[in-house]
Amino acid sequence: MRRALVAAVCLVVAAAAFFVLGRGGDEPLRLTVAGTRYAVTVLIGEPVAGKGAVEVVLDSGDADTVVLSAVMPEMGHATPEVVAREPEPGRFLAEGGLFSMAGVWELVIRLTGPPGEEVLTVKALITGSAAEPGA
Repeated sequence: MRRALVAAVCLVVAAAAFFVLGRGGDEPLRLTVAGTRYAVTVLIGEPVAGKGAVEVVLDSGDADTVVLSAVMPEMGHATPEVVAREPEPGRFLAEGGLFSMAGVWELVIRLTGPPGEEVLTVKALITGSAAEPGA
């Protein structure tokens, strides 16, 4: 019984470590969020600190502008707003360092368009750093 419990705990720890550390920023992070006026899919191509672009794809609603900022409440960090450009209708791209360190960030998405203004928030796990080997 004791061995089975130890094995189960080891399996859970290994799975958690793989999820948090194993990604290493190699895979894009895909998040969805919906409000009353807009629904979006957020794609973070390289979820590592200090680099990368954030793409916001409109799933519903008609936005003219999308502005992003990021907050890490636990550490007291916040970034200035970044105005996303619209390379094609319904797809907005913000480039620059929205995430200054690894950890859980709240990505704040402010959308404005004919339906009005709405602020949506998603949590994003940013792993590693652009300066770390393998990141």
